[in-house]
Formats: sequence, C-alpha cells, structure tokens
Amino acid sequence: MHARVVIIGGGVIGSSVAYHLAAAGEKSVVVIERDPTYREASSALSASSIRQQFTTPACMEMSRHSFEFLRHIDDYLNVGEGRVEVSLTERGYLYLADEAHAAALRAALDVQLAQQVTVRPLAQAELSRQFPWLETEDLVLGALGTAGEGWFDGYSLLQAFRRKARQLGVSYLHDEAVNLIVKGQRVTAVSTAKSGEIAADVVVDAAGPRAAIIAGWANCRIPVMPERRCIFVFSCPDPPPNMPLVIDPQGVYVRPDGPNFITGGPATPSEEPFALNVDHAQFEDFIWPVLAARIPAFERIKMTGAWAGHYEVNAFDHNALIGWAPDAEGLMLATGFSGHGMQHSPAAGRGVAELILEGGFTTLDLSTFSPRRLTRNQPIVELNIT
Repeated sequence: MHARVVIIGGGVIGSSVAYHLAAAGEKSVVVIERDPTYREASSALSASSIRQQFTTPACMEMSRHSFEFLRHIDDYLNVGEGRVEVSLTERGYLYLADEAHAAALRAALDVQLAQQVTVRPLAQAELSRQFPWLETEDLVLGALGTAGEGWFDGYSLLQAFRRKARQLGVSYLHDEAVNLIVKGQRVTAVSTAKSGEIAADVVVDAAGPRAAIIAGWANCRIPVMPERRCIFVFSCPDPPPNMPLVIDPQGVYVRPDGPNFITGGPATPSEEPFALNVDHAQFEDFIWPVLAARIPAFERIKMTGAWAGHYEVNAFDHNALIGWAPDAEGLMLATGFSGHGMQHSPAAGRGVAELILEGGFTTLDLSTFSPRRLTRNQPIVELNIT
C-alpha cells in the first residue's frame, strides 16, 4: 500500500490538511484515524471558540483567515447535501484585568492594535456601563474584541472537513499507527496495527496530544504533551444579555452555549496523562466561586453537564509546530497548538498543504511556527493561551 501523503490523525487538523491537499489537486492522500467515532478526540471535546486577541502576530493572522473561512464555509465544504452549518456566533472575547494583570493586558493590547486587531480597551467605568451585569469594583481594564471573534460548533467543522475530503478522494483508514519506518534519516512508511505498512512520500504528524509519541518513532523529540481541561455546562434563571466570552483575571472563562453556558479554567493535573475523567471539585471549589463573584447572576445556576478534553500543549512556547521535522526527513509536523487547534485548523491545513505541494507558504506566512525554532532554542512565546 502506498500513498503520496499519509496523515496520522483524522481530527480537525488532520482532516483540514487532507481537505486542502485534495482541493489543491493531490489525488493520493490517506488519513489514519484510530477512532472514527471521535468519542475521545480533542476535536470533539473542544470549547470551539475563535479570537484574534493573541500576543503572537502570526496567530492573529491565522484567526483572521480561519474566521473568514468559517464565515463562508459553505463555499468550501459543501458536498451537495444542504448547506454546511457550524453555528458561527460573532460576539467577541472580553478579557478582564485587575491591578495585578493590567500591565500584561496593556502590553497585549499594544501588540494587537499594532496588528489592526479589532479590539477596544475599556476602562472600569466603561465596563460597568456596557456590561451592567458584571462586577467591576476590582477591575482596572478590559479588552473587547468587536469583530472576528466568537464561537462555533467545532464537531460540525470536523465532520464537514472529513466529508469534503472524502468526496475529493481522500481515503480514511480505521486503523492505528504503531511505528514509523525510517531509512537513513528519512521516514518512508507508517506501520499500522491492522493494515501493515503504508509507504509514503510524506507523513504528516497530526496526532494531537499523542504527536510526541509519533515523532519519537523517527527519533524526533518534540515538547508536546496532553493537558487535561475540564468544561462544565450550566443553566441560569436570569442570564446576562448579549454576553461575550468573558475571561476573568483568575483564568476562568465563560460563554453562552445556546440557552445554557459553558465554563472552564486552568488545566488540572492527572496521574494518567491521557485520562479524561472530569474534575468536579475544580468547578465547586474554584470555578463557580469565581463566576459568582464576577457575574452575580451566576450565584444561582444549575450544572447540566461536564466533560474533559486535551490541549496538545507545546511546552516550549505554547505556539504550534507547523513544518518539516528538524530531525526526520519526510515528516511534517502539524501539532502543539496549545488550545488553538480548532480555531486555527483552516489556516493550518492550508499552510501544511502549501508546504507539501508548493514547497513554501503562499497564502499566509506561517514560518514563525517552524519546528526548527526548537533546535535553535528560539521560542516565540504566546501569552494568551486560555
């Protein structure tokens, strides 16, 4: 069995790469996905929000590109079965800062405004006036994205990429990669649990939180690791009107989700790195008290659900690794998005396809994310990773 490109991981990144390759005319693409139900896939368990308020300019560009892709998604991913719908809601992010966090937010705003991000600084009085349901006594500054930010249905995006890729001729293989075949310093094939070896000209590592394991088979060490994030769903009898996605200074975020709300906070440690059990104590002991203090209406809420998913964290600088692996020829990395993968998947997939087919980036310059910065010890640190 042989394919021009073999992609390990059929989540939203791998499926975006597959779609963009096929849309550009590549006829020989195989995606290996060990769980086609996506029950435990990071793509299916994402909070699925999109923002421009990063501190890395290239991340802002990826968000702009991806938002426009989502806005016109039917033009790209329609397979003739009705309109493609991902429920894109453009309502913005609202970052909040107390005295301890104000300097960092001002620095982020300086970078964002210099990059023409549509973000508006809000002083305490403006926050109180525009969001009367918000407790602002301890706040010094806010930053509100006024366009090109919001949330969407990430699982629908994944499935739309997958359907369109298959329509364009991509083969999805229900199997598990168990090794990479390396001759000299070049990756030449993927060994699978059920289908044997699949020879490949290019192997794309889009395995999310397991990407470091895959790369390690080719003696390529990357600092990508799983990080458990718990998400909680609740209802509120008196919901705040026209609420954006709010990020409290303590790292708790909350946003509307249909008639309900979803919320989460920092990572919670787990003895088993790939465990997906929910840390309910995090909600009771930390998240809910923070929410109730910031938005008094949330003192009376009812939890209706919860789940856990993984960030694929690049511990080096919390930015993606997009490009050829520094220590293994023929191995392309598309991983380490550190919580940005779902929102950046359209831009990342296009960029990887361009590198493979054209030898360089032609739509967006994503060279900032080259994995070679690892060997050069040149981190491009992203500070806004919530």
